[in-house]
Amino acid sequence: MLKPFLDERLRRVVAAAEANAVGYGGISMVSRQTGVSRRAIAQGREELNNPHRGVLTRVRRKGAGRKRTTDKDPTLQGDLESLVEPVTRGDPESPLRWTCKSVRRLSSELNRMGHATSHTLVAQLLNEMGYSLQSNKKTLEGASHEDRDAQFEHINEKVKALQAAGEPVISVDTKKKELVGPFKNGGREIRPKGDPEQVAVHDFMVPELGRASPYGVYDVTHNVGWVNVGTDHDTATFAVESIRRWWKLMGQAMYPKAKQLLITADGGGSNGYRLRLWKLELQQLANETGLAISVCHFPPGTSKWNKIEHRLFSFISQNWRGKPLVSHEVIVNLITATTTEQGLRVNCQLDTNSYPKGTKVPDKDMAAINLSFP
Repeated sequence: MLKPFLDERLRRVVAAAEANAVGYGGISMVSRQTGVSRRAIAQGREELNNPHRGVLTRVRRKGAGRKRTTDKDPTLQGDLESLVEPVTRGDPESPLRWTCKSVRRLSSELNRMGHATSHTLVAQLLNEMGYSLQSNKKTLEGASHEDRDAQFEHINEKVKALQAAGEPVISVDTKKKELVGPFKNGGREIRPKGDPEQVAVHDFMVPELGRASPYGVYDVTHNVGWVNVGTDHDTATFAVESIRRWWKLMGQAMYPKAKQLLITADGGGSNGYRLRLWKLELQQLANETGLAISVCHFPPGTSKWNKIEHRLFSFISQNWRGKPLVSHEVIVNLITATTTEQGLRVNCQLDTNSYPKGTKVPDKDMAAINLSFP
């Protein structure tokens, strides 16, 4: 607000007074907020401390002082933009096409092109030009079927209808397989300073520990999760066994009068819509429980819309971040301890059964499945 009324001298003195009022770190804070350089604010502080010095009365005429580098080198900004502009940087002939475009690399390349610049000036110019550090963003879903909206509307209507009737609706999927052992796990946790937990420098599987395959079952209505931690292959038999265990240990008690079961799942993996074994195992589960089982698969490229992803798996990942998954017992305990303020509860169990891959389902077994499509 005061800037239009202040000359060079008063501007740095006012900025210095604000910095003194802030206290420790005031110069940096005021410099960021006002654009006045740290050196000018420091000079203003000296003038405040020595108000009778002759330098206090000196004010440069308008336009005096050192010229900006971009004024002396008018092609600098254009050449910098050509190095970072998305259209140009994809050019195979671009000198920075295959390197990390840090401000120091950009500065070195500009100096090679004949400019006199530094990495601090490059950072300042990039900020003025509207560039910033940004990570990748998952937005490209590939081809979208023209009936995608209708597919989601069908799933939504099916879920609401069964919930209204008091029937169980579950969302299922396999969480990312995890190496078991003293391996680095993303994230941080509170520990004494200078004492991080020691983990292996490599990520080679420990044969006697192997991997863990957490298969999740999320009860959409009651906000309750079930995770079956497998130690063998993630097959359709393992997926249906996980659902079977959920029903016997949790689902049957919550839905004693259930006649139907709706499963929502993505279209691939151990519960893929093409898998014969998945359909055969579900038929066997229906025979055991007497439930009419329906499956709604999400369209391709939309697995993250499945409820289990953002209502169960995401919170499990948050709960065990920064903690090495040194044993199956640790994995089970961390999953069981996962809760949310919205009341999420999770039960977990270790499954040490063997689930060999490559099981074939002959045509005669497929013909015996009581399979119908809506």
